[in-house]
Amino acid sequence: MLPTAYLYGLDAATAVVLVMVYLDFARMSDVPPWLGYPLAMLVGAPLALRRKRPLLTLGVVLMAQNVATVTHITLEPYSATAFAMYTVASACSSRVAVGALAATLTSAWAAVLIGEEWPESAGLSVFLALVVCAAWALGRTTRVRRSYEARQAAEASSRAVAEERMRIARELHDVVAHSLSLITVKAGVAAHVAPSRPEQAQEALQVIERTSRGTLVEMRRLLGVLRSEDAEAELAPMPGLADLPDLVTRASLAGVTVSLSVSGTLPEGLGLTVYRIVQESVTNVVKHAAPAACEVSIVVGDDAVEVRVVDDGPGERVLAGGGGGHGLIGMRERVAVYDGTFSAGPLAGGGFAVRAEVPLS
Repeated sequence: MLPTAYLYGLDAATAVVLVMVYLDFARMSDVPPWLGYPLAMLVGAPLALRRKRPLLTLGVVLMAQNVATVTHITLEPYSATAFAMYTVASACSSRVAVGALAATLTSAWAAVLIGEEWPESAGLSVFLALVVCAAWALGRTTRVRRSYEARQAAEASSRAVAEERMRIARELHDVVAHSLSLITVKAGVAAHVAPSRPEQAQEALQVIERTSRGTLVEMRRLLGVLRSEDAEAELAPMPGLADLPDLVTRASLAGVTVSLSVSGTLPEGLGLTVYRIVQESVTNVVKHAAPAACEVSIVVGDDAVEVRVVDDGPGERVLAGGGGGHGLIGMRERVAVYDGTFSAGPLAGGGFAVRAEVPLS
């Protein structure tokens, strides 16, 4: 779209050209200058402001052209009126645009019939009707196109908002589910051993404190996106492959021994997806299989990254969860965003496996 200043410049240039043309018409006619020159100004000058006052511009230009036609200054087919009519049709409602068209044609035909004799008046009336109606139709088409583009932009914005909410919901689920699972496990340990082994209970409480603090930071960052009118949100970087060792350490504190193998690097967005898949998988082990051993393998190839999380806990736990709950659904959705493949289920010899392959492009 052209800049507003440029469009107003074009309108001003058009107005100057039409004023000059009508000044020549006035000089060549028998009309005295005190009438012809003001009419020339009224025909062209208002067009410079047609975008701000479309109806007023049309009314002034139409009146001046009608007088010019009656006084035989010119018999041209109302080009200035057509120019103003386009703006009215493109900027005003259907009711106003149709009314303006009807009033313009009626008054212009009356002026032609008064100023010119038959059959010249008939031909000019048909010609000006074609010019004015073409300008009106072009203006209405422009309005419909702009309305369609505005609806498309609004729908795209709504979709973006919905997708962002879903993304934040997935992030919150992963953060809260992982942290609360660790906190629940360690709180149970603390309550169980507090009377006999207070030092182990103290260690569990320290794990709960560290996990809670980390969770609050992540939640503050995520929810800060929804509070842009408030103070700036904490803009800590999103987790990725480099944060997996910390994740493994927290899982080990909850009684799950995790071995981690990572080969290759990933872009930030894909690194977050892989991190969340591993986080949710390890969380499921903590919730359903601890104490257990878990093996996490991430292999970045030329075309895709393969994520594999296998544990030796009871594989039938997914059936007891009614299909795996929201965690497996969230992982599957994350992989689907990249058109990847995902599978999760119990192993034949015992244990549970999560596998995901996500294309790099």
